[in-house]
Formats: sequence, C-alpha cells, structure tokens
Amino acid sequence: MKKLFITASLLLASSHLFANTMVEMKTSMGNIEIELFDDKAPVSAKNFESYVKSNFYTGTIFHRVIPGFMVQGGGLDANMVEKTTKAPIVNEASNGLKNTRGTLAMARTRDPNSATSQFFINVADNNFLNRSAMDAGYAVFGKVTKGMEVVDKIVNVPTGNQGLHQNVPKQPVKIISVQIKSKK
Repeated sequence: MKKLFITASLLLASSHLFANTMVEMKTSMGNIEIELFDDKAPVSAKNFESYVKSNFYTGTIFHRVIPGFMVQGGGLDANMVEKTTKAPIVNEASNGLKNTRGTLAMARTRDPNSATSQFFINVADNNFLNRSAMDAGYAVFGKVTKGMEVVDKIVNVPTGNQGLHQNVPKQPVKIISVQIKSKK
C-alpha cells in the first residue's frame, strides 16, 4: 500500500513537469483557447510562446483563409505589411502529430526549416500536410480546445485578392491579443 501511495504521489508531482501551456487568443470574431504541445513539439511551442510573451501577435491578422482547408495568421498587419520576425526554427513535423481539424501548425516556405511566427489552424483533416517520405510536412504544435466555432466563422468570411496575396478576408480578422493562461 505504501509503494502504491508513493508511486501515485510521484506521478501527480511529475505531471506538473510536463504540463502543456494554455493560450487565449482574442480575435475580432471571438476568442480561441489553445493548448500548446510542449511535450511533443517543444521547439515550435516555445517559439510560439516567445512571440506571445513579446505581444508580437497583437494587431496581426488572419491573412489567408481557405474554406475546407485552414486559416493562417501571425505575420502580417491589417495593411498586409509583414512584421519582422526572429530566426527560423527547425521543422518538428516528425513528432507524430497529424494535421487534423482543430490543430495548429507552423506555416513555412518551401524550406522545411523556415517557420518563424506564422501559424495556421486546420479546419479539416489535412493529411497531405503531414510528414511523409516525399515531404518534410508541417509541424503541428497545438490544438484548439475552445472556440472552434470562432475558427469556423473566420474560415467562412468573404475573401479576395490583395496585391500578391490571395484568399485575404475583405474585412480584416484581427488578432487583438494572445496571452498565456496557464499550464494544463
């Protein structure tokens, strides 16, 4: 009985060491709560968290919105001006996490190790974005835990072209603030 108590105590104590970060994103269309996968995507989660802590995302927009696919944001302001970012991070798409509905993944260029601040929220299961023998994939690092109905509203706003950008909301969908809530 004593061994069982000690084992249970150790498990409870260690669960705080591996707790995932919870984030609240306030947008012009509603709030989204996000769990970061600190345990499975430590580099990407820490990268996102550092942008959150510096208030980088305040005033950025969801600049690419495609129904049946995803909403992308975190790098441009309402005038479609790209913000200066930190150095790129390594692609963690080999972490076993999949691009399923409600997950957050790092946006990148053709270079697999080019992700900085931009992210997207999958509004469908996008298996073609997962790591494979033919593609480096897009690293999933979190998931929406509350507010997926807000994401669904965002993905269905009217869009058009703006300069070289396609699928841009006609009325900007702004990220008002992003804050760390707690460890889960």
